Amino acid sequence: MQTFFRFVLLTSILALGTPAALAQDVPAQDFNGPEFEEPGLDEPLPVPRENLTPQPPVYDDVPLAAEPEATRLDELFTKLKKASDSRYAETLANGIWTQWYRSGSATIDLMMGWANDAYEEKKYNVALDFLDQVIIRAPDFAEGWNRRATLHYSMDNFAKSMTDIEKVLELEPRHFGALAGLATILERTGKNEAALKAWMRALDVYPAMQSAQDAVVRLSDELATDQI
Repeated sequence: MQTFFRFVLLTSILALGTPAALAQDVPAQDFNGPEFEEPGLDEPLPVPRENLTPQPPVYDDVPLAAEPEATRLDELFTKLKKASDSRYAETLANGIWTQWYRSGSATIDLMMGWANDAYEEKKYNVALDFLDQVIIRAPDFAEGWNRRATLHYSMDNFAKSMTDIEKVLELEPRHFGALAGLATILERTGKNEAALKAWMRALDVYPAMQSAQDAVVRLSDELATDQI
């Protein structure tokens, strides 16, 4: 079964901030405005690869032995921050996703699977119903919010996606998938400076993230050109 999301997003130029600070040029009350409901580019930006969760098997080369989950995640994030090889970094990121999948509830896991199936069949409203139930039943399960954020993005519901992303980052500030999603929405709606900050924060967590590296170069060039 394909997963709902595999994604899964100039440090001397701009300071990294809190999720709210990343969108400082976009006041929260503006998230419900028309600029967050209409595409800002002629060609829609795709969902970032890091915002799509990978295939679900446990990765044997990322030790996940009988340690507390928080400890395992901390160790994986420490290694991810130091990893320079992109393939090794991706393996570590996949190990992090494996941890994020674990809701601790068979019921939640089942509903997440149903939501995944509906999403793959493009039955977005059905998937949304399941994810709404996931969030009601497990409000502290960050991946439920993250998957609904990506679903809203796929439906061009940018304001709702932003709201869910903020909740993901409240629960897990290191969520590079949510950061990639935040950056993509900000860029798509023309908030390039805020998007650059979001991509830079994703790089602070996941330095080998290729899409973030490319975006930082692209947006830095565009912002520099605009100032000429």
